[in-house]
Amino acid sequence: MNVRKLDTENFEEIKALFRDVFMNEPWNDDWSNDEQLTGYMLDLTGNRNSLSLGLYEENELVGVSLGSIIHWCLGTEYYIYEFFIKRDRQQEGLGTVFLSEIESYVKDVGVNHMFLQTERDVPAYAFYTKNGFSELEGHVSLAKMFD
Repeated sequence: MNVRKLDTENFEEIKALFRDVFMNEPWNDDWSNDEQLTGYMLDLTGNRNSLSLGLYEENELVGVSLGSIIHWCLGTEYYIYEFFIKRDRQQEGLGTVFLSEIESYVKDVGVNHMFLQTERDVPAYAFYTKNGFSELEGHVSLAKMFD
């Protein structure tokens, strides 16, 4: 296993793996609109501060972290927008290995914490808490949907 920085050469591979993971259980998201998915992936990967990392087993992409380096008042953070492991490789400990490798990688570039959001009622919540993430006291996520 090794971690590599991803770039535009990996774009279609990232999209295919993302679509396979998130269009199935437990997420069941509808990413059938390729234009919308392409836009989302470009939003996450195409910024000056984007940091996309891949977990590879030999030459097979088995995990992806899409995030950004953010300079915040509490220090520099790696904000993880999307983190996913290939469906047929989940429950093998790869996610834990990948998070540990990400932590080492971002520490080496001056990051002092990682931040992400997930929902309490999905398996990801238990996974992240098991791997040292904790809820921020007083933190609330808000959204306003338009008709």
